[in-house]
Amino acid sequence: MGYIREQSNVIYRQLLRTRRPFVASITDGMGNEIFRIRRPFWLINSTIYTEVGKKVVGVVHRRWHLWRRIYDLYLGNKQFAVVENPGFWNWTFTLKDEEGNVLAQIDRDWRSLGLELFTDAGQYVIRFGNPDPSSKVGMTSVIPKLEITRPLTLTERAVVVALAVSLDTDYFSRRGGWGLPIFIVGE
Repeated sequence: MGYIREQSNVIYRQLLRTRRPFVASITDGMGNEIFRIRRPFWLINSTIYTEVGKKVVGVVHRRWHLWRRIYDLYLGNKQFAVVENPGFWNWTFTLKDEEGNVLAQIDRDWRSLGLELFTDAGQYVIRFGNPDPSSKVGMTSVIPKLEITRPLTLTERAVVVALAVSLDTDYFSRRGGWGLPIFIVGE
């Protein structure tokens, strides 16, 4: 379907780890850039920008809290969603609008004890849902339905992808190979 390619300084990656600045290009299966996300260096609260053609179209801000994971999602200057994850061990992040209605959901899937313990290889599922639950056909009927208030626009979905990258970097990419860079090169 597509790729996420991070562009960052290898020294910053090793020294700053999860606080490092980076730019990531989101491309289609043919390698054409759809949009990019840019994350500057941060100390307390992270911010990640969604850019289309070098123009910022959306922003994700993390709000500091001792045990909860709270993110605000913006299109321009208008907030369209918030994520208030209830606890440290909860790996499901539900996006809600200002009235508390569900817009989408990001799940970090458990893969195996070995992968979770010894690597940073995470697998995420972004569920945008369907406002019409009767439209399920075929194999999609096996997947639990996510009832949403309204479908997100393509720009809002791009900001949700940026949120998923930010969640991975902020909370689940802690080890980084214990300081040893692991490079996987492929076409």
